[in-house]
Amino acid sequence: MSYIKIKNVFNSTPRFALLLVTVSMILLSCTQSTIQTQSASDYFDNTGRDDVLSGGVKLIKISTPKGDFNVWTKRIGNNPTIKVLTLHGGPGITHEYFEAFDSFFPGAGIEYYYYDQLGSHYSDQPNDTSLWKTARFVEEVEQVRIALNLTKDNFYLFGHSWGGILAIEYALKYQENLKGLIISNMVPSIPDYNTYAEEVLFKTMDNDVLTEMKELEAAGDTENPRYMELLIPHHYEKHMIRMPAEDWPDPVNRAFHHLNPDINVLMRGPGGLGVSGRLFNWDRKADLPLISVPTLTIGAAYDFLDPAQMEWMAGQVQHGRYLHCPNGSHMALYDDQQTYFDGLIKFIKDVDNGNF
Repeated sequence: MSYIKIKNVFNSTPRFALLLVTVSMILLSCTQSTIQTQSASDYFDNTGRDDVLSGGVKLIKISTPKGDFNVWTKRIGNNPTIKVLTLHGGPGITHEYFEAFDSFFPGAGIEYYYYDQLGSHYSDQPNDTSLWKTARFVEEVEQVRIALNLTKDNFYLFGHSWGGILAIEYALKYQENLKGLIISNMVPSIPDYNTYAEEVLFKTMDNDVLTEMKELEAAGDTENPRYMELLIPHHYEKHMIRMPAEDWPDPVNRAFHHLNPDINVLMRGPGGLGVSGRLFNWDRKADLPLISVPTLTIGAAYDFLDPAQMEWMAGQVQHGRYLHCPNGSHMALYDDQQTYFDGLIKFIKDVDNGNF
């Protein structure tokens, strides 16, 4: 049939043209549906997994200088080239506040693991203060990595807050096992953290409130209900998660409710305004250039940690990128959520596709 004849057919039989368009749309729809179904099928493929019965939960036995203990992990999804292990903050809080990931990672096809560090609510909680040291936690992460079969071909380590300290320490010792590193809402120096609080953050606070809080901290009276009455509205609602406390998401509330204060106070200190515990002198600024794996640092405008220093970190590692959350605070994954997850997922996908 010549072009002229085809043209005449369309001109004279509009129903035939409409039929062709309709059939084309149906075929395209079927193709897209098949692709989406196949993708979902792949993502939820549990073939060969030993955690199907428990819905992805696996207790991992770790060895420590004080004996063997179990730590709790949970896998979601399946992706041979992208596996993200999450390191929660605190120390001594739980994975629960990461549950916002469930709204974003599955749709992006990212396999990820929730994990409660030793001493946190879902894992064993031995009563031995010698275990609560950064170097010991690093060895724990390495044992978890091995048990979950995470390798340099797929292993992304995500650390938020204290988890960011742990992620930096892990990378400095074991980066040959990593495909990508994410340091969220953490600076590389606790002394700098405390300096920023004194010289910048505290100057924005009501002086009477700050004075009373510091007096309670100096007296070791941070368990006093008055301390939290001051801390939450004058600090946490402004710099931890920027929304009224009564509106905080359930995963955040559960994580705070399950905080292990023994670990937190020992390592971080008793107050909420700065760090005074075992982490007081931690500083890795000079070692950042040793990190060679693709690295994303995430900062937020209203964090109680200096966002300028988080941006600086991205320029110190060998292959860095900075994600800024202009409306976010320490938990920007909630109060600047779309910016946070768009940037986080883009980094992971770029590394996976070799575009970083």
